[in-house]
Amino acid sequence: MLENVETMFDNMRDMLKKLKKKSYEDNMEQFLKKNDHYFQEMTEYMDATDEKEKAAGEIAAILGQCVEDTFGKGAKKKIPSSTQADINFFMIYYVFPAILKTGHGDCRLLADGICTEWKERFKNSAISYTDYDSLYGAFKEKVFGIF
Repeated sequence: MLENVETMFDNMRDMLKKLKKKSYEDNMEQFLKKNDHYFQEMTEYMDATDEKEKAAGEIAAILGQCVEDTFGKGAKKKIPSSTQADINFFMIYYVFPAILKTGHGDCRLLADGICTEWKERFKNSAISYTDYDSLYGAFKEKVFGIF
């Protein structure tokens, strides 16, 4: 399941750089084109079981392991704190909104499962989520006046 999902993080740094309303819109469009099949796979997996919370946890664990394997350094797969911050922002700006954009009945359960995994797996990573429209609406020229 979610084979090669690490590729969704390929352009992470560029997609977070100088993030403005128009670039966020363009980045999200490209992100969805490239990665929509992963989000479909996640929702199909949720549909295929009666144990929804367990399935959400399994998806979250796979995603967490992928992040550790991709960005972790050394035998303990430690992720540098600045990189972890970028990953967390990327999750908030792109991954969670993409999950919520599926409109799937269990999309919030899945997002909650990922938040729980992140808090347990990664230091200082108690992240939350919101939908694309709320984030997009928060931009003036720059999101929340930063970046």
